[in-house]
Amino acid sequence: MYRASRPHILMLLENHPYPQDSRVRQEAQALVAEGYTVSVISPAGSGQSWCETVHGVRVYRFPMPPGANGLLGYVLEYGCAMTAALLISLWVFLRHGFDVIHAHNPPDTFVFIAALYKLFGRRFVFDHHDLSPEMYDARFPGEGKPLLRKLLFACERLSYRLADHTIATNESYKALAVQRHQIPVARITVVRNGPALNRLQPTAPISELRQKAPIIIGYAGTMGVQDGVDYLFRALSHLVTTLGRRDFFCVLVGNGDALTELQSLAAQLQLTEYVHFTGWVEPGEVPRYLSTADICVAPEPSNPYNDRSTMIKIMEYMAMAKPIVAFDLPEHRASAQDAAIYVPGNDELAFARALAHLMDDPARCHQLGTAGHNRVENALAWKHSIPPLLAVYGALFPRLEVSSPATPVVVREN
Repeated sequence: MYRASRPHILMLLENHPYPQDSRVRQEAQALVAEGYTVSVISPAGSGQSWCETVHGVRVYRFPMPPGANGLLGYVLEYGCAMTAALLISLWVFLRHGFDVIHAHNPPDTFVFIAALYKLFGRRFVFDHHDLSPEMYDARFPGEGKPLLRKLLFACERLSYRLADHTIATNESYKALAVQRHQIPVARITVVRNGPALNRLQPTAPISELRQKAPIIIGYAGTMGVQDGVDYLFRALSHLVTTLGRRDFFCVLVGNGDALTELQSLAAQLQLTEYVHFTGWVEPGEVPRYLSTADICVAPEPSNPYNDRSTMIKIMEYMAMAKPIVAFDLPEHRASAQDAAIYVPGNDELAFARALAHLMDDPARCHQLGTAGHNRVENALAWKHSIPPLLAVYGALFPRLEVSSPATPVVVREN
């Protein structure tokens, strides 16, 4: 049966262009497939139109804010993004109308835009991607401002309190919402990040990289201060100088605001002949690089932010059946389970030793890779996150009849 009317969902996104943000893209497309009308406001990537329809999703874009570098940079970035998002949302509201503001943090300041539209009876869904206070501490260790951290905490609390429903990326975020902000469990649904398996298929390896060394170590993801690539480089330095291994080459796929500093660190540690930075690559190119790698790494250090956060790179490695070396963080274990070798948090020498162990044990690599691929296929792929996402909107609009979805809608009691 068909929906009597089609609620219009307006998504707000700041930290990536659309459709490059895989989580937002997958959520938007799943909702469109279910019959909802979805619009997205996001920054514009290079060469992107200011307004277009992408696979059924109407996208409105604003100029990419200046790249954040330091506290003042982030204030400027978020201030520009908030102003642009507010103005575009007003235009959409007056021209087309919408029923729901679906805000993807960061920043948590999207709550003020949502608060405006709640005055007009619109619903607010808070999609909690990042723990802003903890991320602030991780990005600015020892130099953060207590007042700014309190403001971040207040915006997070307000987002939870005003939201008609909250979407959490994992059980750790859900538990924090209940414990820190006293949010009822019934108002929180876990919709995990998960790779789309049709986008992550093995392909022919990159021959020029395969010729660099017998073992290729791969990293694919953002390279920010909190992402631990500096820990990886110090582990690789141990691999060379302490363990005497020179039979590897490390390929780092991605970009981030710490890239320049990481390039300098690689030179300081005399690793330039062992590492290669690809910079940003098209999403369709990522499987080629992962197919080239023998071992993949998740070097995020242990801290209150990383311990609770789900890293999509881990599940992408698993989807490609790659063995993983990772620091022993709670959410790393929750995702990878038997697909990784875990080393004590922030122990760079132990990380190097785990790499050396896998370099010498192809059978163990195969075992870890197979376990990871099976777990993604059976539990973590994006197809498993669609039912709880649809259940959120089914609860917000319970009187609407919908066409039978391709994936059965299951309301999970968490």
